[in-house]
Parts: sequence; structure tokens; C-alpha cells
Amino acid sequence: MISVAASSRIFIFNEPTDMRKSFNGLSGLVAEHFEVPLVSGHLFLFFNRRRDCVKILAWDRDGLMIWYKRLEAGTFQLSALKSDQASLEIDPVKLSLLLSGIDIESAKQRKRYKVA
Repeated sequence: MISVAASSRIFIFNEPTDMRKSFNGLSGLVAEHFEVPLVSGHLFLFFNRRRDCVKILAWDRDGLMIWYKRLEAGTFQLSALKSDQASLEIDPVKLSLLLSGIDIESAKQRKRYKVA
């Protein structure tokens, strides 16, 4: 499982991505579609058309990292995350649920205090 710092933000690219893209191709998508710099340390998620593969691109102090997960069965559930925008932001809890195969739509979070 990926450990995410509390200060990190997580962005999903909503359009299907060619999984043959590597560092340069994914970096280009980040520069074109996201308003945050690639070297910010945030996570950028890219899914293929079938939603059975995900690549996560992140900057780690001195270079880029890619995590790649391919499911042997099933798909990543993105219906709760769909929007008409090319990209959207999720929190670390939703990332964990998404990667674990838990249906985000049916999961309910209890009320918690939030600093505004």
C-alpha cells in the first residue's frame, strides 16, 4: 500500500490514459491538465479505458516515481468520482478505498470536526 503524507493532495485524470506512457508522457498530461506543479509532491492518478490499471505519478525530493497496479480481476470503481471536468481531487481515504476495491458510493463517513 502507498503511504501518503497528510499534506499531499491527490488528483485523478478523468480521461482514459494510454498505459504505455511513462515519465515524460504522464508529466506532459500533468502540465497540460492540472493547475499544480508536478514537483509539488502531490500524487497524480491515471487509469486506462478498461479501468483495470492505474499509474500514480509523484515527485520525491529529487526525481519522479511511478507506481503501477494492474488488477488480475475486476476494475477500479470510478463512478462515484466522475465529473465533467478533465481532473478532480480526492483525499487519502478515498485513494485507499479505491485501490482496495471498496465501493466509494456505498461507504459512509461519519461526521468529524474539520478546520475551515
